[in-house]
Amino acid sequence: MARTVTIDGPAGVGKTTLAKRLAEHLNVGYMDTGAMYRGVAWYAGAGAWDWEEGRLKKVLQGMEFSLSGSGQNTILSLNGNPLDDRIRTEEVGMRASNMAKLPVVRDFLKKAQQRLGEKVSLVAEGRDMGTVVFPQAENKFFLDATPRVRAERRWAQLEEMGQKENFHTILETIQKRDQQDRNRKTAPLRPAEDAHVIDTGNKDIYEVFAEMLDCIRIGS
Repeated sequence: MARTVTIDGPAGVGKTTLAKRLAEHLNVGYMDTGAMYRGVAWYAGAGAWDWEEGRLKKVLQGMEFSLSGSGQNTILSLNGNPLDDRIRTEEVGMRASNMAKLPVVRDFLKKAQQRLGEKVSLVAEGRDMGTVVFPQAENKFFLDATPRVRAERRWAQLEEMGQKENFHTILETIQKRDQQDRNRKTAPLRPAEDAHVIDTGNKDIYEVFAEMLDCIRIGS
């Protein structure tokens, strides 16, 4: 049977790095659900969250996600096309946060994610993986850190990608997204009751990874 590990938390806590590393260690697929929301936002375009529901449903019906490979080499595709750095801008991130408030979008992606999880074992990274999408997951983690720490990490990440962004703009964006994600009516960002919560602000990536592996070993 397919095995699922979930990693939830706000932007900038190290979810992506840790999820890829964990998927590599376990030799399973890596599912970046944040990239799926970004993919929907990028595909639909600016302002799609204000569309009439019927129009949005029609566009969503024309989207199909797929996963191939495992670990660091997992590829997430939308309609057969691998998603790339075009979805990683701050603008697309805010679009994705707006789209994530819509029940029709969340329902569509929940079903898409569950279909992928039925086919292969994976590490699923997102904001409601342990609470909504995979409540039956064997291991659940929730990572957190202060907005400033996360903004610093995001700024450094964008610099490495060659994208020049203002630090204070990134901080304000993270704070705004936190407000939206933690207070939305549908699937607000919060730890699952049985999740292992880790504050990544005062730990490096190796310490957090070791803690996660310990939890998986104890639970297996």
